[in-house]
Amino acid sequence: QVQLAESGGGLVPAGESLRLACAASGGSFRNGAMTWFRQAPGKEREFVAAIWRNTGRTYYTDSVKGRFTVSKDNAENTMYLQMNSLTPEDTATYYCAASTSVILSSIRRAASYAYWGQGTQVTVSS
Repeated sequence: QVQLAESGGGLVPAGESLRLACAASGGSFRNGAMTWFRQAPGKEREFVAAIWRNTGRTYYTDSVKGRFTVSKDNAENTMYLQMNSLTPEDTATYYCAASTSVILSSIRRAASYAYWGQGTQVTVSS
């Protein structure tokens, strides 16, 4: 059974940076994608960034382009999210998700992912 575990969340002032990590265990993803979602209180879970396992191609939601960078280390089965220039609007619980069968047209949909981590809290103070 695949398990995902996020780490790296915390409380930072606006303008600072955080690096999140998502470690996968119990399986190896040679295909498919690993993705970051986030959910703020009272809001729906939203897509943040994704990376294809085999090509490394990346996708971002518009609000984080130029500030966030998603990357992966296949040898360690780990995905990262480098978050720079954080704003209070980035405050949320961040979840990693993975799928071996997601297609490009559905990569931003939470329902496309079978595996989820427990989430890590990111709080940005103003």
